[in-house]
Formats: sequence, structure tokens, C-alpha cells
Amino acid sequence: MEKTPTFGVIGGGSWATAIVKMLSENLDSINWYMRSKTAIHHIQTQDHNPNYLSSVEFNVEQLRLSNDINEVVAASDYIIFAIPSAFVKKELDNLTVSLKEKVIFSAIKGIVPETSLIVGEHFNREYDVPDENFGVITGPCHAEEVALERLSYLTIACQNEEKARIMADHLQSDYITCKTSDDVTGTEYAAMLKNIYAIAAGIAHGLGYGDNFQSVLMSNAIREMKKFIKKVHKMKRNINDSAYLGDLLVTGYSVFSRNRMFGNMIGKGYTVKSAQMEMNMVAEGYYATEGAYKINKEKGAKTPIINAVYAILYEGKNPKKVFNKLAEKLD
Repeated sequence: MEKTPTFGVIGGGSWATAIVKMLSENLDSINWYMRSKTAIHHIQTQDHNPNYLSSVEFNVEQLRLSNDINEVVAASDYIIFAIPSAFVKKELDNLTVSLKEKVIFSAIKGIVPETSLIVGEHFNREYDVPDENFGVITGPCHAEEVALERLSYLTIACQNEEKARIMADHLQSDYITCKTSDDVTGTEYAAMLKNIYAIAAGIAHGLGYGDNFQSVLMSNAIREMKKFIKKVHKMKRNINDSAYLGDLLVTGYSVFSRNRMFGNMIGKGYTVKSAQMEMNMVAEGYYATEGAYKINKEKGAKTPIINAVYAILYEGKNPKKVFNKLAEKLD
């Protein structure tokens, strides 16, 4: 009888907490790394994460909590990274255990700022993780709705179909439906790009644009996403699938979307710094905007929405003036 693989989760935020909840439906033991000793102690004594999704109650006997990333990595066959992309390098700098023999799945919807690489490329180049040992967990799925056990959908992408299926089998439940895909690069870029478009949607809302404009913005965004991804990784894919269009829509429209919230604040007149200080969660789209803009400088896709968000966030351009010009380019 084949041994059941061990699973570890890296991260202490809302998405990491939601993933641990999903895994706990199927596993007797989960290794869980988070930096905060205080949060670990709270979970061990109060059964819930004090800072994120505090309504989720855990059976602590299932959890092997540690603030030592090496301990969790060493104990796990399958490792899910669910930390903000801006902190990936900092966390991995503490790693002394090799990742070469591990199966790595990224639940990170962003780009590593120090290398301007999507997470899969970063793990491959910096840590020699083979392509067949890397996968992506993507939505459309908000952590807050997982906490409420509302029916949600995940796409699990990996070149190795068996490893994708193993991950899917351990995440799915009565309220989580999983499908598998072999478009690892495409789904990871889509997960990164949709956060930029959600910021655009938030800026539009903050500026006072209505639902009619928003629908046109999202329609243009999915076409822009298709052009961008085709430039970086050409393969046959249906951009209307849930991993692309579905994830874009939920991030662009949902009240749970931190990227939309961040954009809304920018549209209302907040500076980037003041918006970041007021939010207690990281808006991945901020870092993704710079990364996508730089990548597209080489690839040359037509990306007026990404360019507009970049101009506002990184060049200090007036949001109202930028969106007036953007509106003329949409159809």
C-alpha cells in the first residue's frame, strides 16, 4: 500500500489559514509554519488564528505548528507556499533544507519583487525545483468564503498529472470543487495579472465610474490578459475557463478583494503609501504591476490597462486624468 504523502503549509495569513482548513477535511496531520509565536500559541490554546479568518475553528490535534520553516519543510512531502510574494525571498533566505526532492505548490498570486519572476520560475532558478515538481493552486476562490464553507472552486495546475490529482484530492470537500490543468505558467500569470485588473476596477469605483464602465473594463481586461499570457507562454488554452476569467471576475468585483479595496482607496485620493498603511493585508497587485510592466517591456503585448495602473502607482500620475485617457482606448 502506497504511503500517504505528508503536507505542509507555509504562511500565517488568510489564504494559508483557508488552505489548512481545506486540508484538515482530509488529513489527520498537517505541518504548518508561521512566523508569529504569539499566533501559534493562540491557535494551540484557543483553536483559531487570532489575526485571520478567526471564525475558523481548528482541531489542534491535527496541526503540527512551528515557527521554524526548516522543521516544516523537512517534515513535508508536499509543501504549499501561501505567503505574500513580497516576503518570499525573506522567508526562503532562512531555509537550509533542500527543496529539490519536495513537491512545491504555490498559492501565491503575485511576482517575486527581487527577481521580477513568477513564483514557479523563482523556485526553479533559485532553488533547482524541477518543473514536474512544481504546481499552482488558483481560484476563483476567496479565503473568506472558504471560512464560511460556501461552495468554491479551485484549479490545480501541474505538469505532472498525478501530483496535480494528489493535491486536488486533499483539498476538495463538500464545499470545495477541484479541477486539474497542465497550464502551470498560464494559470500563474493569470493569478498575478488579475490582481492588477482588480486594482484598476477599484480605482474606477473610487473615481465614481459605474457598473457599465466596470463591465467594459473587465471585458477588455480578459482580452488584455490573453494577449499578455500568449506572449510569455504560448499554448492552447481557453481564457474563458474559471482559472482565468472566473478568477478575474471574482477579484475585480468582490467585496473581499483586497486589490480592489486598494485601488478604490487610490481612486478616492489616497497616496500609495497611505493606502498600504491603512490596509492590514498585502495587495499583491501593487508589486505585480511593476513586474508585469517590466516583463511586457520585452514582450510587447498591447496592455493599456496595466500601463494605466503602472502610471498611477509608480509614476505618480493623476488617476482621473489617466482613466479619462484609458476610457478612450476601451471598446
